[in-house]
Amino acid sequence: MNSAMPLRVESLAKNFPSGPDWRQVVPVLRNRPRKIKVRPIDDVSFEIQRGEIYGIIGANGSGKSTLVRVLSTLLLPDSGLAEVFGYDVVREPAKVRPAINRVSADPSFFRSMSAIENLMFFGRVYGLKTSGIKSRAYDILDRLMLTEQQAREPMQNLSRGQQQKVAVARAFLTSPVLMLLDEPTTGLDPRSRREVQAFIQTVRRDHDATILLTTHDMQEADLLCDRIAVFSAGRIIAEGTPNQLRAMVAGDRPLEEVDMEEVYLELTGRSIEEDEETDD
Repeated sequence: MNSAMPLRVESLAKNFPSGPDWRQVVPVLRNRPRKIKVRPIDDVSFEIQRGEIYGIIGANGSGKSTLVRVLSTLLLPDSGLAEVFGYDVVREPAKVRPAINRVSADPSFFRSMSAIENLMFFGRVYGLKTSGIKSRAYDILDRLMLTEQQAREPMQNLSRGQQQKVAVARAFLTSPVLMLLDEPTTGLDPRSRREVQAFIQTVRRDHDATILLTTHDMQEADLLCDRIAVFSAGRIIAEGTPNQLRAMVAGDRPLEEVDMEEVYLELTGRSIEEDEETDD
């Protein structure tokens, strides 16, 4: 992998139109501008250094997942720049894709196939040697506390949390360089959440991996992230280490008395729950 910055984003924007474009079928509307319903990414800029876990915290529906899809080359931005190790996600998607692994909150699998069969399939898609895929898959699943018996169960028989662990394992089959983790612990019980969080820390330490983590779990961001961006209405409204963000709202209080829930409330003017109700 080249020595360029793992991820650089400058003035990135993405708009979603409001419903059907009636200008195409109603002549009298043809010269009117099309209305824009939402701008989930609105002039977003940030950089991630090698080996860093960079968190983006915000409510569900705030645009975090749209941002990850753009960075994954699954959506085209309307304007701005995004580069992965110096490769432009719009002009050079074929060079970007081998450099990234992505975990989403709603992963897709072949539901009638077992977890290990799914991982074998995706390992071959990733170009891994067939002889080594199974042992690596079992090793990762074991570290995520998924048993060999569970790994042989059809995906449709696994719980939501177990399926999410398989999604994490799929992303880590290759030696990760840049991980895009979009709400990776959503739907997990507290124990499974801790296991996935510990595994993320281990992978960063062992592989010097760079990780972009989106979450609406303030405690998770505080635990895992070196720096955090507060995301609201498609914009980054604050950025810094957890303690730097605390200092923005602490006043004369010790930083340890300020949790990330309070930071979010003070910086956005709303709690994460209120923000999610608004974005719905």
